[in-house]
Amino acid sequence: MEQQPLQVVLESLLFVAGGPVAVDQLQKTLEIPMEDIRAALQHLETALLDRGIRLQRKGTEVQLVTAPEQAALVERFLGLQLSGKLSGAALEALAIVAYRQPVTRAQVEAIRGVNSDGVLNTLAARGLITEVGRLEATGRPILYGTTFDFLQYFGLSSLQQLPPLD
Repeated sequence: MEQQPLQVVLESLLFVAGGPVAVDQLQKTLEIPMEDIRAALQHLETALLDRGIRLQRKGTEVQLVTAPEQAALVERFLGLQLSGKLSGAALEALAIVAYRQPVTRAQVEAIRGVNSDGVLNTLAARGLITEVGRLEATGRPILYGTTFDFLQYFGLSSLQQLPPLD
């Protein structure tokens, strides 16, 4: 059997994965150096820039996603309704989590100045934030971070694409 270019192999694995995949899992599966995996992922990401899918990164995980600019057509094709707009409070809390992650509910509330239980629960229910750990402090409060769905919702390929804060 003919050896395929590594980026073709990675594209196939990510396509069938159906969700985020840890880069080290790809390395263990393929049993090749991590530098080769990273280089091939970079080539794949570049190759997909003018296609209908994109390589999305979050931390040490990657996945294939639909190109953000095609979202409306994909939703119509699949018969999906728009997921609805986020309230101002939800956007405010989500911005805090996105820029400060990992962050606790108390930290979000300290910045917002109001109780944020409901809005954080809503964001978690919509899959935009998730528990990423526990703070090593009294009560071990939940630490929140953004998800791949957050990146897709806002059409980002990574957190580095967030606009800079003043």
